[in-house]
Amino acid sequence: MKKDYYEILGINKNATASEIKKAYRKKAVQNHPDKNPGDKSAEERFKQAAEAYEILSNDDKKARYDQYGHAAFENGGAGGGFGGSMNMEDIFSQFGDIFGGHFGGGSFGGFGGRSRQARVKGSNLRIRVKLDLKDILNGVDKKVKVKRLVKAEGVTYKTCTTCNGQGSVTRISNTILGRMQTATTCPTCRGAGEMIDHRPKGSDAQGMIHKEETVKIEIPSGVTDGVQLRVSGKGNEAPGNNGIPGDIHVVIQEIPHENLKREGSNLHHDLYISFPEAALGTSKEIDTLTGKVRIKIEEGTQSGKILRLRGKGIESIESYGKGDILVHVNVWTPKKLSKEQKEFFKKVKDDENFKPKPSNSEKSFFEKVKDMFS
Repeated sequence: MKKDYYEILGINKNATASEIKKAYRKKAVQNHPDKNPGDKSAEERFKQAAEAYEILSNDDKKARYDQYGHAAFENGGAGGGFGGSMNMEDIFSQFGDIFGGHFGGGSFGGFGGRSRQARVKGSNLRIRVKLDLKDILNGVDKKVKVKRLVKAEGVTYKTCTTCNGQGSVTRISNTILGRMQTATTCPTCRGAGEMIDHRPKGSDAQGMIHKEETVKIEIPSGVTDGVQLRVSGKGNEAPGNNGIPGDIHVVIQEIPHENLKREGSNLHHDLYISFPEAALGTSKEIDTLTGKVRIKIEEGTQSGKILRLRGKGIESIESYGKGDILVHVNVWTPKKLSKEQKEFFKKVKDDENFKPKPSNSEKSFFEKVKDMFS
């Protein structure tokens, strides 16, 4: 089971952005591989701290984590989490500025701020997948076609002649304080340390072409509308020999059900019955996501009564079990009556048995709403 991100950084949920950053920097310094050579446990803690910071330093990802926990990022979900794919170079590339003087923005394997090649990552793709409630109930594997950039067959790359493969260039300038040396990202290779050598016909300036591929997306049960899942490594490839592909961000769009309205893991169903059915009692078939269920309506049922079908709802994304179907009983009042019907109701209008006499056991609307969430 994955460790809580707040616990990893030693902070609480109310920590500010500066406190989160400070806590991550402290953990990174403590567990940096250069300070703990050969210590695999320290390296693992270093990676865990980076993963925790990647989520908690982003307001959107933090909000999803606070609501759903690690389940929000399953299968690389919701556009966050390293998913075990990020190595030391990735961490330094993304968060190296936080380390400050301790690491000089340097590379894995030593302090001192040496120049290094940037590991270029391809751009991400974003797609939308529509799901009905049955798909959401059970989880589903979807196969979608995507057009992604890939390296053209036969393309080759060579060491960048501007930076000699270092990924950065050093400039010396004279200032009033003396000679100053600065290192900046190589403008030719953009930090990759490589440039194109042979570009096949039909490819772009970086030797890339568009290719349509079928990608399998594993969607867990219980996802909600608007949630993002991430398929790692299936986005656009990066040019060069050392680049890594981007990801696919999958946005879930829930298709409304004809008879059931979703609220979290619970489903709501409006059932309309006639006055005679309410007075005499009846039975009705209710549509659920796993088939029809017949329920009994007791005689004397009042309009607004809520019947609960336990375990017939949606699986919680946090794996807390399934929700329920809440059947809202509504007694339908006819808008037009025949002459005989009108005569009947005129006769019983003043009958004591037809006058409303709510007992203490009859719950108010607000009490019923409260019960729905208890």
